[in-house]
Amino acid sequence: MKPVALVTGAAARIGACIVRRLHAAGYCVVLHYHRSHDKATALAAELNAVRPDSVRIVQADLQDVAAIGQLATAALTAWGRIDLLVNNASTFFPTPLGTITTAEWDNLLGSNARAPLLLSQHLHTALRTSHGAIVNIIDSTSRYGLAQFIPYAMAKAALANMTRSLARELAPQVRVNGVAPGAILWPEYEGGTKPEEQVATLARTALGRLGTPEDIANAVLFLAQASYVTGQIIKVDGGVRS
Repeated sequence: MKPVALVTGAAARIGACIVRRLHAAGYCVVLHYHRSHDKATALAAELNAVRPDSVRIVQADLQDVAAIGQLATAALTAWGRIDLLVNNASTFFPTPLGTITTAEWDNLLGSNARAPLLLSQHLHTALRTSHGAIVNIIDSTSRYGLAQFIPYAMAKAALANMTRSLARELAPQVRVNGVAPGAILWPEYEGGTKPEEQVATLARTALGRLGTPEDIANAVLFLAQASYVTGQIIKVDGGVRS
């Protein structure tokens, strides 16, 4: 039986790249999406054409606590096991101080911290049985902070602490690690990043360029397979300075 991975937020961008990399390494993949039905369907069709019945898609709103449990059940039902959970789904948008609302707080903390914890809780028994792994996609902001994005940065810091805490609680059966991307893709939100902000970001990056989604996917696969690594957060950020 091939190993099975659940990847959240997996229809596009970095999530889709992670799915492709795991699939190429022999995983069957449960591909979670929220709104990107067409992209999820197209990606599943592309990979199932390579290896039949190797990718299944599941829709869920990770802000809905009940839907998180339903996603976990659907993932377990797909092939009867889970070997890898990749918590990649994330909301990201600016929240300048003085404008932050409780709805924005709930949104950012919900997707970036609560959902990964609850999914891990739902799936920990199955992961213990398979001696599996969890890989959380964190962010360099969890270490350095980010002006105008305080709740997001706080949520990613919580996810980093959850990674280390779960690694202790689930050992020795389950390994838990994280990947902290730096400048990989310019973020998508209303207004986006300004050219001068992009230049400033790259100026703080030792390698002086954007990374690629493949850089993140390769780090995820490494941690999925690294049998003597747990409780670690790998920075894939090109040597960013605060």
